[in-house]
Amino acid sequence: MKIIHLMLLLFFSFGLLAQDLAKMTVHIEEEQIDAPVSVSLDGLNYNTDNGSLVLYEITAIGEKFVPSQLEPGHSARIWFILEGISAKNSIRNFILKREEGAQKQEPKVALQKNHKDLHFKVNEKPVLNYRFATTYPPEGINPLFKRSGFIHPLWSPGGEVLSRIQPPDHYHHYGIWGPWTKTHIGEREVDFWNLAKGQGTVRFASFLSQTEGAVFSGFKALQQHIDFGAPGEDQVAMSEILDVRVWSVSEKVWVIDYTTTLNSPLPDGIMLDAYRYGGGIGFRATEKWHKNNCSVLTSDGKTRADADGSFARWSMVKGESNTEEGQSGILFLSHPSNRMHPEPMRVWPPDANGGRGDMYFEFVPIRHENWKLEALQDYTLKYRMIVFDGAIDAATAEKYWNSFAKIPEINLIKK
Repeated sequence: MKIIHLMLLLFFSFGLLAQDLAKMTVHIEEEQIDAPVSVSLDGLNYNTDNGSLVLYEITAIGEKFVPSQLEPGHSARIWFILEGISAKNSIRNFILKREEGAQKQEPKVALQKNHKDLHFKVNEKPVLNYRFATTYPPEGINPLFKRSGFIHPLWSPGGEVLSRIQPPDHYHHYGIWGPWTKTHIGEREVDFWNLAKGQGTVRFASFLSQTEGAVFSGFKALQQHIDFGAPGEDQVAMSEILDVRVWSVSEKVWVIDYTTTLNSPLPDGIMLDAYRYGGGIGFRATEKWHKNNCSVLTSDGKTRADADGSFARWSMVKGESNTEEGQSGILFLSHPSNRMHPEPMRVWPPDANGGRGDMYFEFVPIRHENWKLEALQDYTLKYRMIVFDGAIDAATAEKYWNSFAKIPEINLIKK
């Protein structure tokens, strides 16, 4: 009897320690690589008071632990990475459990904050800085060029700095950023890009959240597009929520999401005029890169010679570096939900800047058509950056774009 009682006790104790919540079947339609995916937990009791949520992949040799991360909110989701290559038309199976006493899943991407930067690191290797403090131009330069709310530096996995701010030829260039150039509020023009005009600027206002987790670490920041020419005090023409996430994929490639949501509080909204610059995501490259040591390749096979003004799902910018591989770069991905996708681009041609051929790249959703932002409506643009050393071929670039743009169908069956 004692033995039976002990067995029953162990059985029920185990049942309390691990409870199956749901099975998930992931259907992959196109070949993908290290794809971040999520599934809604609506309708599922995901309360963690009685244990942590733990995810396992069901493989031929048993259950394999998979790092996962709960993102609570209006509609809670659990995030995980489809590690490695997921073949076209394949299926992967997972099981979600609640476990008592489960070991805490430690973040792989660490956030460190000082008086001016929010810094991302992977095992002490720097990834990027988000500058929230106001950065002033060099002494003797017009102070209107000051700016906050941008990414710089962006490092490659091998430690090469890829971005640049305040180059003497364009003091208003700030690493990775997205201000709008030609806009109209009523009949009045407001330029948030060319800061020296004194018409407008973009300012960091506050952090809305900062997150560290086993699958991604990131932040949401409120940035304000300030109109200097409004009657009376300066006014906020657009409120922007910038959502930046660094995914815990590997130490050889950085996967970074850059999502921007705009909302105008103005009674009549704001017109974003068609122009070759403006919005989206802009990148001013390191001063090392010039026409003889950097290149561009787009999803349509365009190069630096003919990419400007064309449309693309992705664009790869790379150049010479001091890494072991000898070159580094960024693969920029545009999401299908973005306005004007495949998205127009601004790419400086090889003869830019007096023939030196410095590198500037931008996805420009208003390149060919105006965009009216109505009052009190959200407008979102999603981008992903794959930061690498060495080379990425077009076939691999397609896999990364599929991983961003073609979310697998996930069937969740509650237990």
